[in-house]
Amino acid sequence: MDALILLGSFLVLILLRVPVAYSLGISALLGAWYIDIPFHAIMIQISGGVSKFSLLAIPFFVLAGAIMAEGGMSRRLVNFANVLVGFVRGGLSLVNILASTFFGAISGSSLADTASVGSVLIPEMEKKGYPREYSTAVTVSGSVQALLTPPSHNSVLYSLAAGGTVSIASLFIAGIGPGLLLSAVMMSLCLYFARKRNYPKGEVIPLKQALKICVDALWGLFTMVIILGGILSGIFTATESASIAVVWAFFVTMFIYRDYKWHELPKLLHRTVRTLSIVMILIAFAASFGYIMTLMQIPSKITALFLTLSDNRYVILMCINFMLLVLGTLMDMAPLILILTPILLPVVVDIGVDPVHFGMIMLVNLGIGLITPPVGAVLFVGAAIGKVTIENTIKALLPFYAALFMVLLAVTYIPAISLWLPSVVL
Repeated sequence: MDALILLGSFLVLILLRVPVAYSLGISALLGAWYIDIPFHAIMIQISGGVSKFSLLAIPFFVLAGAIMAEGGMSRRLVNFANVLVGFVRGGLSLVNILASTFFGAISGSSLADTASVGSVLIPEMEKKGYPREYSTAVTVSGSVQALLTPPSHNSVLYSLAAGGTVSIASLFIAGIGPGLLLSAVMMSLCLYFARKRNYPKGEVIPLKQALKICVDALWGLFTMVIILGGILSGIFTATESASIAVVWAFFVTMFIYRDYKWHELPKLLHRTVRTLSIVMILIAFAASFGYIMTLMQIPSKITALFLTLSDNRYVILMCINFMLLVLGTLMDMAPLILILTPILLPVVVDIGVDPVHFGMIMLVNLGIGLITPPVGAVLFVGAAIGKVTIENTIKALLPFYAALFMVLLAVTYIPAISLWLPSVVL
């Protein structure tokens, strides 16, 4: 009955369109009232939920990504990707995926990836003869990489939701394998469509111009070296790397690229703070919700429920995948990570799944949800930038959904894709 009070009230509030963060807080208060826990204990959990040093990584990474996104980095990365793969048949679609690979490793955000890369490449692809729906589908599906490759702030959220028992550095390194696999599968699909539909070839860029483009882009790409190199060498932690990334992004944008105006910086900071305020309120209320769930022993009850369905690891993982895919289409990614991680992590650990591996499974699942209606935020942004209807975008996305499901199955059932690299470098 206690679980029904907590989870049922949360679902009712969501259906009533109460914001997710406030739904979590109100449900936590109702749950505390039902099991006779004083309300000041909930207040302590709310304040404690955002009083963690590791959380500083989120605002710094978001700010670094915003500075790079609005400071001309996306255009330079598109040009750099064009040098590498733009000359083959269907080259612009490959450029789109590769640019997302590079930009995702700087921004850590699918929304920023779609907005930045899409605004540059969707009009250019249409100009070269690609259908606008296809161009939008390539942009939207390619942006899922940003959730996996470092510095994904969703990995930081997962580490937080796991109670800090999973290293952020391990999650960052683990995301490289799935991210590159996703990129390779998407590029293979684009090559197939390019040959089947006879999409145009690009031109080979002259060596002198190509070298200039590469040097111009390397300033921004060096952000990845700073983040990963500093963490792996032990010079600084993942949280400290985020603050250093902000300083480097600011230096490159304002003093090297100089495309961004100084008077626009306050507006950028204001937008970033607004975004972060929503995230931090969500984290605070999720902490109180998780506290009540623990007192009600909901995670252990869920574990027992899954184990009664089957004792086969692969069957349980398939059931969890199905649940995550459905929920990912109905709710945004951050609250689902904060709500579901404390519930599902004991289940997967009990059947012998590494917590780092499960983090990658969760990110791929919920990433698919971001580009799937009815609540696919990235899908809506991509369709708006591409100026196409949601229906036409979804039709063009169908083969890309199939490719994403293949990647999901590979990441789920081949742990080495996620765990090999961390075992080597950490």
